[in-house]
Amino acid sequence: MYCKRLYKQGGKSVPNIIAASGVKRTFGKGSGAVHVLKGVDLTVPAGSLVAFKGRSGSGKTTLINLLSALDRPSEGSITFEDRELSAMSNKERDLVRRTRMGLIFQSFALIPLMSAYENVEFILRVSGFPAAERKAAATAALEQVGLGPRMNHRPFELSGGEQQRTAIARAIAHKPSLLLADEPTAELDSKTGLQIMKVFRQLVEASGMTIIMTTHDPAIMEIVDHVYELEDGQIVVPAST
Repeated sequence: MYCKRLYKQGGKSVPNIIAASGVKRTFGKGSGAVHVLKGVDLTVPAGSLVAFKGRSGSGKTTLINLLSALDRPSEGSITFEDRELSAMSNKERDLVRRTRMGLIFQSFALIPLMSAYENVEFILRVSGFPAAERKAAATAALEQVGLGPRMNHRPFELSGGEQQRTAIARAIAHKPSLLLADEPTAELDSKTGLQIMKVFRQLVEASGMTIIMTTHDPAIMEIVDHVYELEDGQIVVPAST
């Protein structure tokens, strides 16, 4: 019943873009083992904005790492665009992550001596994006997040919100189908955080991109399409708000 509600958007059935089935993640062995995820099942429809909430240690970041193919589950499977991530080789997973996904972390992780444009173009370069298309792709991504007039400024010349928007531009320049963000507004004040959420909302509505993020901010949870609450390594159904 929970998943059926998630599949419905505007009265129409929407195919899922990523799904987890019986996903567990354990770190360590024997008496020292830590069971971070204890059997997670979820489906996320294409073109939606989804948030994971939960206390520190509930498994949010671990789940994001698994969905983004940065890590493998100890048990269970993750299927992205009808391909099982957990069955892929490291090379195949790296290719999917570089070409079909975008990642945003808590820290902006911008290169200080590079302008906003150079930060975005550099990532396209190292990921193997066609040279003839890099300038247009980097410029378009920065304009999409409202940084066209500021693209030649370096990080120290940008506000916190502008730096985060640069990080978003860097993550979407190659036009991924899925964007994953771990606490993308954690270092921002509430007003700037809501501006970032407006950018996310526009990305979903304008391009059909799917965004999965973690957050502690109750105001942000009012903006997303659906909230998954993690508690003690499992998803609480339905999420309490």
